Amino acid sequence: MTMADGSTTVELSLAELREVAGYAVACARPALVIFERERLDDQRPRDAIDAAQAFADGAERTKALRDNAWAAQRAASQARDAGQAAAAEAARAGLAAAGAAFLHPLAKATQVKHILGAAAHAARAFELSAGDDPAAGADHLARARSLADPAVVEVLRRYPPAPRGGGRVGELIRQLDASLRSAFG
Repeated sequence: MTMADGSTTVELSLAELREVAGYAVACARPALVIFERERLDDQRPRDAIDAAQAFADGAERTKALRDNAWAAQRAASQARDAGQAAAAEAARAGLAAAGAAFLHPLAKATQVKHILGAAAHAARAFELSAGDDPAAGADHLARARSLADPAVVEVLRRYPPAPRGGGRVGELIRQLDASLRSAFG
């Protein structure tokens, strides 16, 4: 189906949306340790990840899930403003995990961020936590690649490749995107 803006729609079932959200949670959760080491009393990224996990496990996609995502975004902004860049990226991973539940069935490259953003932000958090070491990000991307089951890759392949831009996180998204598209032949 072609939309008014010229884009086409992607077939996307609720079960597939839950698979994508579960994948995003699995990619984001390891980065919580980075956030919580710096901001021990702030549960907002964890709450966003937990809400995304509940959706992946069968809960409804509610306003509370979106509210948890926005709360994780505020936590990321506060960490960034406090000079805690690694913690900010870890919180963005939580935001992205919750945001994965809102993947749109539009065949636009920007939607790839809903699928792979949690992994990329977590990878960036690990890089920053290790003194901006790209090897730490590469290690997390390798874990993210191993977590992607064929259902997630099939959904990813329905969308155009990840878009250009987005700084280092955008680079990480494109690396993971290319890796997943080629890995499952």
